[in-house]
Parts: sequence; C-alpha cells; structure tokens
Amino acid sequence: MFPFRRFAAVFLLLMGSAAGFAKTRPLAVIDWPSTGTPVVRFSFGAFRSLPEMGALRGYVMEVTAENLSAQPIVSAVYTVDLFDKHDVRVGEDTISLSNVGPQEVVRFQDTVMASGRPASVAVRPATQSSKSITLTVNSNPQGALLKVDGKPAGATPRLIQVGAGHHILSFSKDGFRAGDFPLDIGPDDVSGGTVNYDLGAAALDTIELRDGSVLTGDLISISGMDVEVRVGGSIQHIDRNQIRRILLAHREEAQPSPPAAASTAH
Repeated sequence: MFPFRRFAAVFLLLMGSAAGFAKTRPLAVIDWPSTGTPVVRFSFGAFRSLPEMGALRGYVMEVTAENLSAQPIVSAVYTVDLFDKHDVRVGEDTISLSNVGPQEVVRFQDTVMASGRPASVAVRPATQSSKSITLTVNSNPQGALLKVDGKPAGATPRLIQVGAGHHILSFSKDGFRAGDFPLDIGPDDVSGGTVNYDLGAAALDTIELRDGSVLTGDLISISGMDVEVRVGGSIQHIDRNQIRRILLAHREEAQPSPPAAASTAH
C-alpha cells in the first residue's frame, strides 16, 4: 500500500502544479520588435479590477519583461496600448526598463487606467519626437458624440490622445445643444487630465411614455385628451393617458419687434 500511496501523492502534486500553471497563464506574450530578432519579450497577466473612480476604471496587471539579447538594456521606454473586446483603444500606459542584464527577467505589477474594460494589449516604443498626452473627456450628460479637431472620436466618456497645440473638442447629443470646447496643450503638459463639458439645458421638450419610450421634440399644444408634438419635422398626436410625464425645455421669450419709425413728409 505504501508505494501506491506515494504514487498517488506525486500524481496529485503534479495535477496541482498543472492547475496552478493554467491559472497563471499570461493574457498575452509579445516580442519586440515583432520583425527581425526580438530584443524584449513581454508577458502580460490578466487584468484585475480596482474600485471604479468616476468615468475611469483602474486595473492591475502582472508584467514580465525578459531581455532576449546578449547586450544589457541600459534604458528603454515602451508604450502599452489597451484595447477592449471590440479592438477600441480604451487606455494607455508607459513601461520603463533600466539596467536589465542579458537574459535577465524582471517582474513587476502595473496599475493602469482605462475608459472601458481592457481585453488585449499592444506594445510600441515611446517616441519623444511626437510627444502626445492622454486625457479623459467626459460630458454632462454622458453619451455625447465627441469630435477632436473635426474627427469623430466616439461617445463620452472617452480617452483621447492629443499633441501640443490648440485643439477643438466638439460635443453633440440628441435633445441637447451642441457645443465646442477649446483645448490648449503645452509642451510640458503630462497625461492624466480630465475635461468635463456641460451640454447645458435641453434644446427640445422630452415626453416620457408609460411604455418606457421617450420622444424629444417641440410640444405644440395640450387640449383635452390630446397632446400635439412636433418630432423630426412631423406633427404627432398622442393620447394623454399614454404619457407619464413631460419635461419642458427652457425657451427664450420672443421679443416684440420695435415699431417702425414714422416717416415725416417734408
């Protein structure tokens, strides 16, 4: 019985080691550069969520960097791009390596911030000549369509990357007044800032129906059991019993035209 029990113990130990390896299998292994002879091999562990901090989410990942070359890495900086499951870029981080000997392996934890849940990573060298910073753009209410210098950048909240200079952030959302926000980035500015833009009062009236749907338009009249509203240029009549509530947008009162000056005959 003793040899059998010893064999069973060894077998269970091996099974436990295999299970532990499966749990620690890296999310991604990336050799840089991707063409030619690789110099560094990065291994990224799975993302662990931190408590949410407003529009951004924090994650911790285990990183392993292995010097594959025969020369020491005196100093190198790499940019790590984070992508969600739809391959949309949701975050960015920087990894610095210094004094890593030939064939040496270094392990560390990295904390990153992202506007969505990361599912994959990519590595590229950080270039100082085309320095840009990353910042978070949000709006009140959220979900506004964002354009950066006229180019669509997705819906808020959104993580964007801009270089030094003058930029225009444009916001638009159905039922609200569109607006622009001037953004000036200096050569010494760093990543991590936040832009919050208030879309202001709604430009259209909002009609919430009892079935959960919402209409936005111009309320024209309420008479008896009928509500008349203009939606997208067409007039609609709604039974008042289908309506849960109506939110009226603020409108400026039309100013009367000044009376025309009386002409004087000479």
